[in-house]
Amino acid sequence: MRIACPHCGPRGVDEFSYLGDATLTRPAPDAAEAAFSDYVYLRENPAGEHRELWQHASGCQSWLVVTRDTRTHAISQVEAARDVAPARSKGAA
Repeated sequence: MRIACPHCGPRGVDEFSYLGDATLTRPAPDAAEAAFSDYVYLRENPAGEHRELWQHASGCQSWLVVTRDTRTHAISQVEAARDVAPARSKGAA
């Protein structure tokens, strides 16, 4: 699998570190304990398109949001996480 880093160009997956699901939202500080437990321990295992966080650890060190199909590993989009975060917070406001 190759990931097209927006800064460095296409690179092998061995240059990247996988963090996890990019769609998770941390519960509010006053949320119930069960909400935090679910946030930490429960994960979906989707078959199909999924957004994930990756870091270009052996390259530019940037954090990326990679949209890929978990069945085929085909990557449909790679975005800098710093560009995704402001758009996500505007949607929540």
